[in-house]
Amino acid sequence: MPSNDPPADTGLLSPGWAGSAAEEATSDAAYVRGLLDAESALTRAQAALGFAPSTAAAAVDAAAADTARYDVRDLALRARSGGNPVIPLIADLTAAVTERDPAAGPYVHRGATSQDILDTATMLVAARALEPVLADLRRTAGALAQLAAQHRGTPMPGRTLTQHAVPTTFGLKAAGWRTLVLDAHDRLAAVRKALPVQLGGAAGTLAAFHAFAEADGTAAGRTADAAEAGTAASETAPAAGLPASSATAGPAVDGSPDLGLRLIAAYAEQTGLAEPALPWHTLRTPVADLGGALAFAAGALGKVAADVLVLSRTETGEISEGSGGGSSAMPHKANPVRATLIAAAARQVPSLAAVLYGSLAAEDERPAGAWHAEWQPLREALRQVGGAARDAAELAGGLRIHPHRMRDNLDATGGLIVSERLAAALAALIGRGEAKEALSRAGRRAAEEGIDLYEALEEESALAGVLSKEHLRELTDPATYLGSAIALTDRALRRPDTADGS
Repeated sequence: MPSNDPPADTGLLSPGWAGSAAEEATSDAAYVRGLLDAESALTRAQAALGFAPSTAAAAVDAAAADTARYDVRDLALRARSGGNPVIPLIADLTAAVTERDPAAGPYVHRGATSQDILDTATMLVAARALEPVLADLRRTAGALAQLAAQHRGTPMPGRTLTQHAVPTTFGLKAAGWRTLVLDAHDRLAAVRKALPVQLGGAAGTLAAFHAFAEADGTAAGRTADAAEAGTAASETAPAAGLPASSATAGPAVDGSPDLGLRLIAAYAEQTGLAEPALPWHTLRTPVADLGGALAFAAGALGKVAADVLVLSRTETGEISEGSGGGSSAMPHKANPVRATLIAAAARQVPSLAAVLYGSLAAEDERPAGAWHAEWQPLREALRQVGGAARDAAELAGGLRIHPHRMRDNLDATGGLIVSERLAAALAALIGRGEAKEALSRAGRRAAEEGIDLYEALEEESALAGVLSKEHLRELTDPATYLGSAIALTDRALRRPDTADGS
């Protein structure tokens, strides 16, 4: 039977982020929480500057804290009439505030526009969603550092274009993974620190705040005149307590900053977000930068997942997930599920970021559609990266390494994997051209007869008396041809876990 409950996205088709901290931090309820926080912070900011009474700020805070009275589904349906959820929320919040303090109702959303609140709420949601992501990336980097140090000298095949190239070490590979994870962490941390508050009013000039301040100043002046004339002033007490001069468009007589600039700074302080140089209602750098950092993080984790998927194939078997997933049809399988989910996220986030970059081309002082197009892709990108970071931490922490399989695979070509080394060594002894011909003959014979390259080279007449058996065996041992892999690993591990060294 169909349910009468409102539809909800529970992550049924998105197991990568289902149950993650990012899911909770980006839920509809979390967005409503962000919208309410943005509204209450705005009233507090105005009260801090004397543009609203402290009692109004207290009433808005109390009404915003009572989240049970705001029906998320009802807000979503009512949002269709105005195109965004802020409009119905303001009505509900104003009603809640007025119930507590009738005089405080007019200070809800005073001077702001819907985009101010929704953009600020989006930045709050993003900031809160990124905290567990950053923590998971630090966990991932720490686990990879341990693997890199433990296996700094563990030889394995290096592969290019799917084929054996030259030997490398698993430590170097893990150090490379860690470097990407730290790069992702540092980019997201920088974006998180820079997430700005948004406040511009109807068209980015903050003019309404000036108008309200001027009106309050006029009312204050009239009240003072009435008091001097002996008229009772209790019914006309100033709401903001501002002298008329403080509502001017430019700097006040005492040299204090412009009213709007002071309000933006106070709003940033109240929200904990950064203070922007300009209202960014159509200057979408913060959203584009966030989308870009999320896409980079997804790709960085996707590189780790891609390598794990390849190296954990049955015929390769060099690594495996600590607790692989099962199959509905094949009981023997232990699938690399964590890597699979990360790989899925890595394929989705770049296209989501593309939408955010496309929304940079926003016309006028509020675009029709470009702003609206950002909302869901940004939320999904936060969710996908949040889930991928959680899975990456679990993957790295439980990854099992199989050095014996790495050695078996190094020997699979019978020494051909070190042909680069042999070419250099033999060229110095018998000349480049003759060395190439000898190696080509030996390589063909090794492949055709199924013998090691060492054996084939032993019988090359061109090499008779040129190399001792011991030297030839050393040259064909993949484990002795690692170049600077160990030194590079050690240098990479000297990088601290985060940009600030934490």
